[in-house]
Amino acid sequence: MAEAKEAKFQWGQRVTAADNLVNDGSFPDVPMDTLLVPLGSSGEIVNVGLIEETGDPVYLVEFTNGKVIGVFEEEITAE
Repeated sequence: MAEAKEAKFQWGQRVTAADNLVNDGSFPDVPMDTLLVPLGSSGEIVNVGLIEETGDPVYLVEFTNGKVIGVFEEEITAE
């Protein structure tokens, strides 16, 4: 297990999608590469986790379109 990196964002924080977020296979009922959340969409962090192998934080974000998606720091920005 890698050393944990400090999370840049916190639970409950409002964030914006920094890029188009597409299905990477996490949504099995949705075709691969389908747009899930467009660039600039708002959301709220509902959980903060850690990738054990790398120590990188991962965020579970509920976006305004109702999608709840796991994202990395580089995929979101603070509002």
